[in-house]
Amino acid sequence: MIDILFSTFLLSIVLVGIHSYFGLEIIKRGIIFTDLAIGQMAAFGAAISLLFFDGSYIYVISLVFAISAAMAIAFSTHTSQYPEAVIGLLYAFSLSAVYIALSKTYHGMEEFHRLLASDILFTPLSRILETAIIYSGIGIALVVLQRKLKKGSVKKIFFFVFFAVTVTSSVKLAGVLIVFALLLSPAMIALSLHLKHPLIVAWIVGTAINIIAICVSYTLDLPTGYTLVAIHTLCAMVVSVIKIQKLSPE
Repeated sequence: MIDILFSTFLLSIVLVGIHSYFGLEIIKRGIIFTDLAIGQMAAFGAAISLLFFDGSYIYVISLVFAISAAMAIAFSTHTSQYPEAVIGLLYAFSLSAVYIALSKTYHGMEEFHRLLASDILFTPLSRILETAIIYSGIGIALVVLQRKLKKGSVKKIFFFVFFAVTVTSSVKLAGVLIVFALLLSPAMIALSLHLKHPLIVAWIVGTAINIIAICVSYTLDLPTGYTLVAIHTLCAMVVSVIKIQKLSPE
């Protein structure tokens, strides 16, 4: 059991590491539900793979769908007056499309729940290490591009492409809701605290919440994925409410 809990903790750390960066950027850009929409489109790609190819080419198809969604969102931030509405509609479309596609498969509802939040307790260590290597490469590429490219459409496109690759890998491992929670919760708490080096704060906060959630899940025999989502989102909301009360005039 210790081995299972350790691999779960290691996976959660890998996810927090890269998603905290993207979470800070997404919040600063004011497109909060981007991750949810792109993640759900990646899940739609997975559903198409399950429906038509019996699960073959699942990563490639999911990545194509995720990048298509990322490009649509990047384009909408330039052309649409209401990019958040476009993102919300994209999420609603992809969620319903996943349900429709999986309704035609043999284990449709089981796959539907897995795409929302997987049972991350049994993720093989080899897949975790493979994902860590991919995310390390993405992190290095982001640092290099941040220095080399000036602000503009090219930089934005690279950002969204790397974001789509990250989300596709994460959804395959953990599910849409876990990815969304790990992306926004640590970043939102870090920004709410107004401390220096918000990325480091997000890493520390995300790691602490992961440990608490995994321990609660193990002690109470609860689904680990949904426990992570519940505790991460609850912590972020509590911190946000406390900060709002402190800032409100008496």
